[in-house]
Amino acid sequence: MAQIRVLIIDDEIGFSSVLAKRLGRREVDVSTASCGEEALHLLTQNTYHVAILDMNMPGMNGLQVLRAIKKDYPFVEVILLTGNADIKSAQASMNAGAFDFILKPADTEIISNKIIDAARISGQQNRI
Repeated sequence: MAQIRVLIIDDEIGFSSVLAKRLGRREVDVSTASCGEEALHLLTQNTYHVAILDMNMPGMNGLQVLRAIKKDYPFVEVILLTGNADIKSAQASMNAGAFDFILKPADTEIISNKIIDAARISGQQNRI
């Protein structure tokens, strides 16, 4: 079975680094991007099963990045993270094809379980 490949897209470098290390301990192949443009470039270079995407970033916001990912890479499942509980944004992201919407701070175990579920949808049958 193939290893799950995850792309973390968040402008908070500290958060991305900690999450990447924790997921790496669970044998998940993790890449990080600090903005939407960088993430879209990485998607042209690599295959990912799941993207963890922050809603609030400078430049392209999470919803714009989500729409671009789903347009060009429809099999990548996207889990959105946000520090702000905004029901309107959550609904818009789910309507745009997000797999799930999680509030920060989120426990790594919760994120890992969502990644497992999303990877199964993406065609992966792997455990973290």
